[in-house]
Amino acid sequence: MRILLTNDDGVNATGLKLLERIARKFSDDIWIVAPTEEQSGAGHSLTLTIPVRFRKLGERRFCVTGTPTDSVMMAISHIMKDHQPDLILSGVNRGANLGEDVTYSGTVSAAMEGALAGIPSIALSQSIARERMGDMVPLPRPKPGRSGCCSR
Repeated sequence: MRILLTNDDGVNATGLKLLERIARKFSDDIWIVAPTEEQSGAGHSLTLTIPVRFRKLGERRFCVTGTPTDSVMMAISHIMKDHQPDLILSGVNRGANLGEDVTYSGTVSAAMEGALAGIPSIALSQSIARERMGDMVPLPRPKPGRSGCCSR
């Protein structure tokens, strides 16, 4: 199964690293195409007035100078055009994306763009008790001998 990972917190976000670890439990064919910089609150916006460029950071890992929607569009129309993803996972967002926040969420919009292209897509978010604490949440470390993605 070919899985595309993206987000709105940027290609170096902790949540994307966690999502990659989770996705690797299901497939070895993982692709990352995410914004170069944080794009929280970008919603389903597109970059229209400046060129959108992508840069290869490693094997199957790219950053895009645009929004989360730009990242998904660039992935499916250019980077992965010869072999489309079977699934798109967007996140793990730093913040809950509940209620009306969904309309502003780049994380949700990236998944929506995938769904509009006919690709099953899921947006993942986390709820943190204290505001702005999301950057300080450590990645869970699997215990030796345990197979769960987030064993504690």
